[in-house]
Amino acid sequence: MVVTGRVQGVFFRATCAARARELGLGGWVRNRPDGAVEAAFEGPEEDLEAMVAWCRRGTDLSRVESVEVAEEAPSGERAFLVV
Repeated sequence: MVVTGRVQGVFFRATCAARARELGLGGWVRNRPDGAVEAAFEGPEEDLEAMVAWCRRGTDLSRVESVEVAEEAPSGERAFLVV
């Protein structure tokens, strides 16, 4: 997933990681040089849907403009990392 808008410097990655861990998801989240945030999540479908919904809202300080979601084959991620 790629999230654009005011999503860097507003605790988006840290809060995203905390929420993903609460849901028991594996994967990662990172800042991109273009100002977007990129993330990958693995887990049960209902938890993935909850994570996408959270990313569409973001943090209180963020302003999400768009969220692009692409499905990929799972790679076996168990932990959730901020990279």
